Amino acid sequence: MNPPTQALEHASVRQYCKALRMPVIAANFLRLSEQAIKEQRNHIGYLEALLAMEAEERDRHAIANRVRDAKLPRVKTLEEFDFNQARQIPAAKIRELAEGGYIERAEPVVFMGECGTGKTHLATGLCVAACRQKRRARFTTAANLVNELVEARQQNAVKRVLTRWLRYDVIVLDEVGYVPLADIGAEFLFQVIAERAERAALIVTTNLPFSEWTQVFPNPRLCKALLDRITDRAHIIETGTESYRFRRTLEVRQKKKAS
Repeated sequence: MNPPTQALEHASVRQYCKALRMPVIAANFLRLSEQAIKEQRNHIGYLEALLAMEAEERDRHAIANRVRDAKLPRVKTLEEFDFNQARQIPAAKIRELAEGGYIERAEPVVFMGECGTGKTHLATGLCVAACRQKRRARFTTAANLVNELVEARQQNAVKRVLTRWLRYDVIVLDEVGYVPLADIGAEFLFQVIAERAERAALIVTTNLPFSEWTQVFPNPRLCKALLDRITDRAHIIETGTESYRFRRTLEVRQKKKAS
């Protein structure tokens, strides 16, 4: 085949790829064709390699989009968590949860412990794991969720906002117990949790033992009902009382002094 004809064919392939939104194939079809000739692969093998490359890139984009849509304050993975520094946390249990069975069974996960013990990191890591499994996930703090619903109430949009929150496969509700909630805020929080009970997964982080939740939810009946929904079939993981972050900071300082 003469060079002008070959150039036209290459341009045509790129144009088709652009129309079909296959940029990876457009960028790699020539290189892979040369590789296929060297390896004496047939046309089916060549096509399979091209399609696999395109599919992998689309998967990466889909995961990245889901992680972005989860609105994580900071992307942290379970692979980054140092279980050797937090031996009280059951690593095997966390890895089991990361496989996603709790999502399919709509089981709550509760991380309970003092500040700096890894609750938010672990919850974020499970959120990222869910995104990798192409689940719709969303991260928020209890205070931010309540504020959003209070604002929606002022605009007569509570039903629309609640419906949107129900669409997620996983919700991470961070910092439950850090800020006392007024009655209307507690009622909104209960509404979100109750609507998701046995229908969709919920991950909660809290610095308070359940016996002290009345400090945050002053209505005892509402508090009891909320705990009933959160703890039913839940995976409750205690992260301890010793700050992982504080200990890590001390270790870094000691290393700097030693050097």
